Order: sequence, then C-alpha cells, then structure tokens
Amino acid sequence: MAALLAAATVLGVLLVGSGSAPAQDLESKLDSKEAQLSKVRQRSGVLTTTISRQGKRIERLTAEVAALRGQEAAVQARLDVKQAELDRAMAQLDTAKRRLAVMRAHLKRALVSLRERLVAIYETGTPDLISVIVGANGYDDLVNRTEYLNFIHGMDEGIVIRVRELRDQVKRTVARLRSAKNRIESARNEIAAEKQALADARAAVQQRQATLVAARGARVAALRQIREHEEELDGSVAKIQAEIAARLAGYGSAPLPAGPIVGGSHGLIWPVNGPVVSGFGSRTINGSYEYHPGIDIAVPSGTPIRAAATGTVIFTEPESSSGGYGNYTCIDHGGGLSTCYAHQESFAVSAGQGVSQGQIIGYSDCTGYCFGPHLHFEVRINGEVTDPMAYL
Repeated sequence: MAALLAAATVLGVLLVGSGSAPAQDLESKLDSKEAQLSKVRQRSGVLTTTISRQGKRIERLTAEVAALRGQEAAVQARLDVKQAELDRAMAQLDTAKRRLAVMRAHLKRALVSLRERLVAIYETGTPDLISVIVGANGYDDLVNRTEYLNFIHGMDEGIVIRVRELRDQVKRTVARLRSAKNRIESARNEIAAEKQALADARAAVQQRQATLVAARGARVAALRQIREHEEELDGSVAKIQAEIAARLAGYGSAPLPAGPIVGGSHGLIWPVNGPVVSGFGSRTINGSYEYHPGIDIAVPSGTPIRAAATGTVIFTEPESSSGGYGNYTCIDHGGGLSTCYAHQESFAVSAGQGVSQGQIIGYSDCTGYCFGPHLHFEVRINGEVTDPMAYL
C-alpha cells in the first residue's frame, strides 16, 4: 500500500504538469494491477490453507500406506506358513501313495499263495488225524507226521492272517489318504483366501498411493500457477511504476502554482488540483484495516492550498502536537460546516483569521504520517466527518 500511495502521488504530479489523460491512464492501470495482485494474494492465502489441509491428508495417507504395507508383510508371512503346511501334506501324501503301492503288491502275493494252497488242498485233500495215526510206522513216525500236519495248518492259518492284516493296512492307508486329501484341500482353500486378501491389500495400497501422488501433483501445480501469476503481476506493477518514474524525471519536481479554481457542489471549491489517491472510509495500509476520515489529493511539496469556502480559521495545529496529521488547519464556514487540511509544509494563515474562498492558506508536503507529498482534506458537519466527494 505504501508503494501504491507513493505511485499515486507521482501520478498527481503528472496530472497537473503533463496533461491528465496519460497520467490518468497510468493511474487506472496501476489501480487495476494492484487490485488484481490483491485478489491473487487473497487466493494465495486460500491456497495456503488448502495446501496445509492437503499436507495433513498426505500425512494420513502416508501412515495408512505404511500400515497396509505392514499388513501385507503379515499376510505374506501367514501365506508362507500355509505353503509350508501344504508342502508337508503333499510329502505325506506321496509317502502314503508309495506305501499303498507296496502294500498292494504284498496283498497280491499273499492272495496268490493262498489261492495256490487252496488249489493244492482241493487236489490232494487235507489229511486228518486218524489217517495220520493209522498210516504211522511207529511212534517216531507218528510224531513226525503230527508235526508236519501242524506245520501245514500253521502255514495255512498264517497266510489267512497275513491277508487280513494287509487288507486292514490297506483300509487304514486309504483312510489316511482321505484325511491327507482333506487337509490338502483345506490348506489350499486357506492359501487361496490369503492370496485374495493379499491382492486386496495391494490394490488398496496402490489406490492410496495414486491418491497421494495426485494430491501432491495438484499441490505443486497450484503453487506453480499462483507464483507465476504473482510474478507476472509484480512485474506489471514494477513496469508501470518505472514508467511513472520516467515521466516524473522528465517533468521535474517543482511546486505547482495555485492553479485555477475548480468549483464543486454545496458552494465548495477544490483546495488543490490533483487526483484523489485515497478515498473516504475503510482502507488497508500495510495489511491493516483503518478508517480514513477524508480524501488524499496527490500534489508535489510546496503546492499552494486554497480555502474551500469563505470562513474563519479555527486553528493551525503544528506537526509537533497534531500527531499523524502533520501541520494541520481547520476553517469554520458557518452553518455547522467546516473543512480541514493536513500534512502541510507551512501555514499561510493563523488561528482566528478570516479567509475568503480560494485564498491560499498553506502549502502541501508530507508532514506527519504519510507516504508521499499530498493534501489530506476533510469535510465536517457539526464536527462529524463526512465524504468530501459529496461536496466537491
């Protein structure tokens, strides 16, 4: 805002000294660019808030991504356990298959032996105990015959028992194979479920990572655009200010004459001839809002100031006691109307003195609180400030 006021003050010089149309055009351009820059900075503030929110979202997404990666590692560990169980089950199944094949071979041989024995018994007949006793040749022969008969019966009984054992082993093996098959199927189902869960977790990680990348991309793009726009506007303002400075250098900085009297409404005249660089009411100075009780008219230092109307000088307040107003004069015009003139270089009248409309009462400068030479002009009705533009 300080730069804007200073530039506007310079424009006041150009308006008076070098023709109003070009200076007014520069003033309009400067005001337009400053307004655009203000809006861009407002958007920058909004963008900063948005970026802050996006940053928090990015932090949350990063934490969620880390958590999902941890879950993925845990699922992979469980999947490895299930795979090991499946490998063991498959190994047991292979062993059981080999044992079943061996048992089937033993059973086949036992069945062949039993069948051969049955055929032999059928063909020769089975010797009974009476036949053995009658046909015995003495006691020793009887004992031998009896032992032989028992041996034959024992062999027959052993074959039958062996066949039964092999049959039972085959049944048990089949049962174990069925159990192993169930375990394998269950393990496979669990592995399939774990794999699906792992795939879902990975998909979630990928989706969140894509969201994270998009958020970062939007943030970078938005920052780049706002910075480019600010740089462009700053460059435009600097260019206009440079042009104003060049014109000022060509014109010089000598004080302006009093100039012609410019009348306004309600019987008042303009105290100086120049552009209004700061209006009445609320305004922003260096980023702070304040209430402006008058208007600022840009003119060079030493420009004569006229009384806006006939009246009596109420006071001439020096800079040392007027605060931000600098050298300050107020005139009472009667009927509750008064006018005041601030930031003067020096006074041309004194308190209690009567003045006529258009009479020179002082000279402009930048005393008190200001950013460049200009006249601060106020209109008061019954002591209350009002917009001077309604009277000029």
